[in-house]
Amino acid sequence: MNPTRPLLVTSLGTMSYADALEVQRATARARIDGVIADDLLLLVEHPAVVTTGRSTKAANVLLTPEAFAERGVELFDVDRGGDVTFHGPGQLVGYPIVNLENHKADLHWYLRQLETSLIRALASFDIRGEQSPGLTGVWTLGRKIASIGVHARQWITWHGFALNVTTDLSYFDMLVPCGIANVTMTSIEQELLRRETAGTCFAPSPALGEEARDAVVAGLAETFGWSPTEYSIDELRSQLATAAQP
Repeated sequence: MNPTRPLLVTSLGTMSYADALEVQRATARARIDGVIADDLLLLVEHPAVVTTGRSTKAANVLLTPEAFAERGVELFDVDRGGDVTFHGPGQLVGYPIVNLENHKADLHWYLRQLETSLIRALASFDIRGEQSPGLTGVWTLGRKIASIGVHARQWITWHGFALNVTTDLSYFDMLVPCGIANVTMTSIEQELLRRETAGTCFAPSPALGEEARDAVVAGLAETFGWSPTEYSIDELRSQLATAAQP
């Protein structure tokens, strides 16, 4: 693995799920066509939205569409793998647009690499991240802290991961997260608060979101052998506009 292989990192800020999905798809098309030559990571925070994947069972969506609307939560059906999940404020969502043929053309390998990256990120907060045999995502002490669901076309990936940082965990009561019965969801903030309650002085900082972003980028870089470079949304949009021209 070439440790100097670039990773373009684009922060989308707060963006609706639909708009971010269109950016993902346009970026993936540009990557497939070779217009964008490097792997790229989109980082975003979504307004409250529940998304359903290809494996979603109706019983895992616990509210009616009207009840979701009353809580200000959008419903969105997508083409990723996996079951139902939640995205919302305080959650770091990452969409890696990766050419797996430059790494390993194996989606199961890719999923495990994403898990390893997030486990490395959590270690920077002294939180022990874990994989769970037979399941996708990242846990800590039996509590789920990150969800993963991906899609690929011609070995170019999109969709990705959602790491709970300061997320309001009550939103997860509206669904069976990832279709896992009796799962307990947690966040970086909650794990640090548990530690503080237990008598340590490691409390969440006001900059927790930025710290989590930096830790995740570093974890991905270490796992995949990338050298991260900031790539502004304006630069990306300009590249996508060029790619869309006949």
